[in-house]
Amino acid sequence: MSAEATLHALLAPLVSGKAWPDVAHDTVLPRIVFQQISGRTINYTEGTLPDKENARMQIACWAASRASAIALMKQAEALILAEPTFQAEALGARSSVVETDVEPYVYGCRQDFSIWTAR
Repeated sequence: MSAEATLHALLAPLVSGKAWPDVAHDTVLPRIVFQQISGRTINYTEGTLPDKENARMQIACWAASRASAIALMKQAEALILAEPTFQAEALGARSSVVETDVEPYVYGCRQDFSIWTAR
């Protein structure tokens, strides 16, 4: 299973199925959006493909309050780091964000993870 499929399976139950790759498909809160923003590569000099691949995934949790967004991110972080089918590492601490272009405001919490999976 890909990192994206595994993340969806882990995170969707936290938000009643409202977890998507790349962009949210509706405005219902809470919701989670995850996106591969980069990754590390393994290059063998003999030109063979490695059996593992890496993705730097950014998880963004959105809720009606800052406290709710942070709590949701903490739950997501715990699930990601405990997932046995891949090796995950948090890359830095959580960061908070607020969308003020909408009323009422939407509060977010983001965190990046390095995830290694089978190729």
